[in-house]
Amino acid sequence: MRSLHRVQPALIGLLLLGAWEVGVRVSGVATFILPPPSLVAARFAQAWGDGTMMRHLVPTVMEVTVGGLLGGTLGLLIGIGLGLSGAARRLASPYLVAAQSTPILALGPLLVLWFGPGATAKIAICALITLFPMAIATLVAVRDADRGLLELGRSIGASRAQSLLLIRLPSARNGIFAGARVAATLAVVGVIVGEWLGGTAGLGILLNLARGSLFDTPLLFAALLQIAILGVSAYGLVLFVERLTLRLTR
Repeated sequence: MRSLHRVQPALIGLLLLGAWEVGVRVSGVATFILPPPSLVAARFAQAWGDGTMMRHLVPTVMEVTVGGLLGGTLGLLIGIGLGLSGAARRLASPYLVAAQSTPILALGPLLVLWFGPGATAKIAICALITLFPMAIATLVAVRDADRGLLELGRSIGASRAQSLLLIRLPSARNGIFAGARVAATLAVVGVIVGEWLGGTAGLGILLNLARGSLFDTPLLFAALLQIAILGVSAYGLVLFVERLTLRLTR
C-alpha cells in the first residue's frame, strides 16, 4: 500500500499526459496552439542536443543560486532580529508586509533601469522576492519559540545568545525551513521575471524567443518544462538540507 502511495503522483501525471496527447490528436488542434506532449518531449530533447537549453539554463541557475542565497540569508537575519525584538517588530512589520505586497513586476523595470539588463538586476529581483517570505517565516518561528524551554533556559542562567542558539533556533527550525521552501520556488519566478524584462540569455529569454521571433510553441512548452524542473529541484534541495540538518542534530 505504501509503494502505491509513492507512485500515485507519477500515475496521475501519466494519465494527464495521455489525456492531453489523445485530446490533441483527436481534436486536430494545430500544434502551434497546443502541441502534444510527444512533440514537446522531442523538442525538449532537441533543445538539449543542440545546446540551446544548456546555453539558457546556466545563467538562470547562476542567478537563482546567488539571488536566492542573498535574499534568503538577509531574510533569515532580518527575521531573527525582528523575532527577538518586540519594539523592532512593531516598527518594521507594517513596512515588511507592505513591501511584500508590492508586485515584483512593478519593481522589475525600475531595477533594470538602475542596474542595467545584465545579471545584477535579475539577482536583485530574485533577492527581493525571496527576502520577504523568508523574513516573515523566520520572524514568526523565532517569536513563537517554546516558552517552556525559554523559561527553563532563563532559570539556569542561559544568556540571550545561548537561548537563541540552543533554544529559539532549534525550536524555530520547521518554520524557517517552511519559509525557505517557499523562497526557493519564488527565486526561480523572480529570475524568470527579470529575464523577461531584458537580457541576452536565460530561460526567460528563451520563453520570449520561442513565443516571439521563433514562433516555436513546442520550444515554449519545453522551456516551461525546464523551468518547472528547476523549481522542483530548488524545492527538493531545501528539503534535502532540512532532512540532513534534522539528522545531524538529533
